[in-house]
Amino acid sequence: MRVKMECATAGRFFGPSSSRLSNPRRRRRIVLNRNNGLSAHNLCSSSKFKIQAQTHLSSEVGIAKQGSLTDFGIQEFVWPSPTDEIPFWKKGFPSWDANLEVPSEVKKDSKLMHIIHVTAEMAPIAKVGGLGDVVTGLARACLLRGHRVDIMLPFYECIQREQIDDLTLITTYNSYHDGKWIPTHAYSGTVSGIPVIFIEPSHQFFKGQHVYGGSYNELEAYLFFSRACLEWMQVTGTQPDIIHVHEWQTGALPLLYWDMYHYLSLQKPRIVLTIHNMEHYGECRQEQLNMCGLDGSLYATFDKAVDDRTVGHNPERLSLLKGGIVYSNAVVTVSPTYLKETLCSGWLSNTLIRHRDKYVGIVNGIDTAMWNPYTDVFLPSKFHAQNFEGKKLCRYYVQRGLGLASGNHVPDTALKVPLVVCITRLVAQKGLHLIIHAIKQVEELGGQMVILGKAPDSRVESEFEGLVNLHNQGQSIRILLMYSEELSHLLYAAADFILVPSMYEPCGLAQMIGMRYGAVPVVRKTGGLADTVFDIDDEPNHEMANGFVFEGIDEGSLNRALGRAFACYRNKPDEWNGIVKKVMAVDNSWNNTAGKYIEIYESVRA
Repeated sequence: MRVKMECATAGRFFGPSSSRLSNPRRRRRIVLNRNNGLSAHNLCSSSKFKIQAQTHLSSEVGIAKQGSLTDFGIQEFVWPSPTDEIPFWKKGFPSWDANLEVPSEVKKDSKLMHIIHVTAEMAPIAKVGGLGDVVTGLARACLLRGHRVDIMLPFYECIQREQIDDLTLITTYNSYHDGKWIPTHAYSGTVSGIPVIFIEPSHQFFKGQHVYGGSYNELEAYLFFSRACLEWMQVTGTQPDIIHVHEWQTGALPLLYWDMYHYLSLQKPRIVLTIHNMEHYGECRQEQLNMCGLDGSLYATFDKAVDDRTVGHNPERLSLLKGGIVYSNAVVTVSPTYLKETLCSGWLSNTLIRHRDKYVGIVNGIDTAMWNPYTDVFLPSKFHAQNFEGKKLCRYYVQRGLGLASGNHVPDTALKVPLVVCITRLVAQKGLHLIIHAIKQVEELGGQMVILGKAPDSRVESEFEGLVNLHNQGQSIRILLMYSEELSHLLYAAADFILVPSMYEPCGLAQMIGMRYGAVPVVRKTGGLADTVFDIDDEPNHEMANGFVFEGIDEGSLNRALGRAFACYRNKPDEWNGIVKKVMAVDNSWNNTAGKYIEIYESVRA
């Protein structure tokens, strides 16, 4: 017997009329409501999604009245299968946006500013890693506090224009590069409720199928972009209070501002740099810096931008990141612990110590508009901290879709098999040897594990392809060498544990997103992980305890953490449910963190 219910939300499942949602003209907006959530009202009034469910589902899963399958009104529930022609995470989810109707609990700041972010990434349209999430989340939080915020982004060829609302050509101008003035277009549009200015040069820069890795020279492209943003401000008479630059890609902008554009017409702005990962320095030859109109030889000194590691070499090199540190009015990194680590190690530590008075560590937040299990358009069942029963259905839905479970209802036995999820770039920083070991250990403990991530290094990719061939046909492990925004939402909702065994981690978002979705973190104590996850068995910090933490980089340390985590899950159900409720209630939103950025902006503004 099938249960029939009316559909009141969009984007989870897909019937014959779901193709209509791919038309951007038919997109529905998700609006931030006064409860700081997302309203899905009228999102699928034109489409009825059919999903098949068994009548005994609610009794076996314990679906609750709020946040449940019934509450959100799905018509007929059909369990996915790994043999489906289209994988369950690719079945035509609607595009969605987040409009900025201000939640009542977000107070407007009294001293309002104009802030422009200059960045290589922005979620969701140009996202490679956490940088894109941070830029979008911080921009939205400052908008909600009443500030005027714009994001300036290269108009990558790979950006899907249908994801941009009100895209309009606003300025055509020339910007300098390598002895020539390049015709350049500036477009305005809105992405996820945030105003964006897209910079599009007329030559080959930013062409290709991906944000990074095009056939052009990336360093030279970002040098052009940094100057093109300042040139646009000058041409249009735009004088923001703050220009907020991110990572090495925009590290040349502070140099260009203070040594060129400040002497022309841009007098008001002050520069804030956020360093998201100190391992990317932006190595640059002097003649490359010359291309943007600066004299590269003037910056080849210890107190400016020379790469200390290359002193005495032929040729010596510059570091755009170091130059950005020296020339910015304030420098932020993404957690207090990572700040301490960077002051004590790495070749940039001397520069950071010299500029310690303007160097601050602020833990990132997460964008609670995009990451909200109570309104997430990608989930088969919604849930929240007060009632997370729908999470069980999400987990079984993912298990069915990946071939880790079978049957048309959620058996009690499935709930006794912990699901560990690891969503990460497969690079050395992320603790590859521990991720590989976790596959074996989770299987030995009788759990299941799903890894979602891409390996930019072909050797790492080859190693993980071997693990795919070894494990992906079994009943315990799935390794998906890809990235999918849709699948990541589903995996966070399905996970019992989120594994983050990084060797170093400037901040980390996975552990915070995981907690938002009721996944208890298992992390190595480093950087931002040490600032956001506190061990369950640490009695002095019992009030803050929210995960399982280990310190060593050896396999035994990971084994002990996973063993404690599995024992708690299986042997202490009441305590476990309390932990899940507790981690879901942790406020890692940008609203808290944005206030600290606002204080920095205020401290340096003209």
